Amino acid sequence: MKSWTKYLALAAATVVLFLVSEPAFAQDAAGSARSGMGLGVGLAMGIAALGASLGQARAAAAALEGSARNPQMAAKLQTMMIIGLVFIETLVLFTFAFPFAVNGAIS
Repeated sequence: MKSWTKYLALAAATVVLFLVSEPAFAQDAAGSARSGMGLGVGLAMGIAALGASLGQARAAAAALEGSARNPQMAAKLQTMMIIGLVFIETLVLFTFAFPFAVNGAIS
């Protein structure tokens, strides 16, 4: 458990370093509306991909367990699982498209 704490502290320190160093190297206030957009987009896409992968893994595991318990329902479970995976992946695609929409609105 100590190794996870060490990695979490390193990740938090890295995020704080990025947040603190950007104003130090800023030249003017012209791009202040978009100054943290890169960090926000990167974090949002990373969290979305992580959450989607965990959700897809749990959905696939549950469908496989259900078809192992009741083999007659395997085709129906597969169809429902694929529909669920499509919904999960759609959320990731929306997260990917959102920064482009925000960039167009800010510019």
